Amino acid sequence: MPSRLRRLAAREVLAALHTFGFEVVATRGSHAKLRRRGPAGETQVLTAPLHKELALGTVRAFYRQACRFVPEERLRPLFFHE
Repeated sequence: MPSRLRRLAAREVLAALHTFGFEVVATRGSHAKLRRRGPAGETQVLTAPLHKELALGTVRAFYRQACRFVPEERLRPLFFHE
């Protein structure tokens, strides 16, 4: 059976990314900018919507964006029902 995306709130996404070292550095309107320093010292930036419940397409898009910086096997349990 294929995995299903979880319905997440922005607060849950931000808390999950905080465990990977991302910190909110700015907010503008309904979006937050998260930043961390990568292993090689490069700056890694993500932008997250600040909604009570995120649409599934938004969760999927944010998951793909976060996979650029965090290994997929560590992110998958936070975003998908197994």
